[in-house]
Amino acid sequence: MTLYEHILNNKDLFFIDAQTGHAVPVRSFHQSLPVDNRQGLVFIYNDNSIASAEVLLNFLNSPFTVVLLSVQLHPSFKQNLEALYTPCYIYDPGRVAAFGYNAVVASLTIQLLKRKTPAEYDIHSNIKLLLSTSGSTGSPKFVKLSNENLVQNAFSILDYMPIKKTDVVPLNVPIVFVYGLSIFTTNCMAAGSILCTNKDLLQPGFWTDFTKYQCSTIGGVPYVYEMLQRIGFFKKDHPSLRYMTQTGGILNQALRQEIVRYVTTYNKQFIAQYGQTEAAGRMAWLPQEQLLTKAASIGRPIKNGSFEIDADTSELIYYGPNVFGGYVNSPADLSSWHKTDKLYTGDVARQDEEGYYYITGRIKRIIKLFGSRLNLDEIELILKNAMGGQTVVCTGINDKYLLVTHVNDQLETETIKQLLKEKLNIHPTAVQVKYLPSMPLTSNGKIDYMSISLQA
Repeated sequence: MTLYEHILNNKDLFFIDAQTGHAVPVRSFHQSLPVDNRQGLVFIYNDNSIASAEVLLNFLNSPFTVVLLSVQLHPSFKQNLEALYTPCYIYDPGRVAAFGYNAVVASLTIQLLKRKTPAEYDIHSNIKLLLSTSGSTGSPKFVKLSNENLVQNAFSILDYMPIKKTDVVPLNVPIVFVYGLSIFTTNCMAAGSILCTNKDLLQPGFWTDFTKYQCSTIGGVPYVYEMLQRIGFFKKDHPSLRYMTQTGGILNQALRQEIVRYVTTYNKQFIAQYGQTEAAGRMAWLPQEQLLTKAASIGRPIKNGSFEIDADTSELIYYGPNVFGGYVNSPADLSSWHKTDKLYTGDVARQDEEGYYYITGRIKRIIKLFGSRLNLDEIELILKNAMGGQTVVCTGINDKYLLVTHVNDQLETETIKQLLKEKLNIHPTAVQVKYLPSMPLTSNGKIDYMSISLQA
């Protein structure tokens, strides 16, 4: 069965428009748009709205290959991608025209742009979805995912995720990113209602909607939970909230302790996960009861997945049926599918005696100071733990300096330098410290290391 067929099988599923409160059963979206029965590409600039969900479901139920992109992409990036790939259809909320396309009024709220002369591509039958490797820069490089990849990963997540038929699930993570996509697919298959919203957790309007619709869950990367801690989220109960999910990095020790206190006090669940776009979502998860005893671990592999660690490089290698079929850099790459169950993650890792895995850094997140190799991820974690969970980001400057960026205007530069000297024997002259009012983020909520480096 395809991903769409599994979603349609959830007959009691509803989509709720957060703006209007209008609820629509999933069956109402079945073949609701005039989509050609042919092979080709469709660009969906998704904004997590109910209209975007309807467009996505219609094209999942078609021979088309779906290219999910952020509606917030700069117009020049959109233009470049469309010129390169010449999609048959474009869905871009609020956009009424594009050169070479006719407007097709698909419904009262949805307008598709259809190419006047459809491009003829040889697209491999396995390629159902393309996800960009860079959500905010309009990179033409995409990850090839099949229906099988998406379905297998969804079932692996459902094996441990406490989803109920009564759940109301807000789309607070953009589904153009694999984390948001996995939230969408798993809950479409097993939950009760999907709250379509483009508000994020740090906006007051999100919590107004959260209370109004009695939402069951939230998801976020570590930085989001750090910000929730700063605004006092964990100081009171949120009655409808049953569980929280997290991916995109390791939580610092102080935040883990606060979360454990919160979920214990108010009878919630917290599930930390590890994944990559190339694996269609998740590769590992950490049970709540291990949040403190297995501090900083990504957990164990998901069902039907496994890990090994390269003996020479310590790189973590994943095996599973959710591994992608290769990259697309140009239309010529659409005709092939590289079948494999093996993924080199690019993460450096170790395994403990009980089978739990720990990410110790990225292969590329390494700098050299005075000839010594330093793992920037390790330094970040050490500083965060030593400073009570404060937000700090470490980057390198031309292998000459370690740059520590923080968001606390009361923090003394000498405090950070002294900590690095005591903990890691890094000489203060090799450290630069910078304050920013807020950390620059990528469009999927992760720290934008490139932007911070450019501001150095």
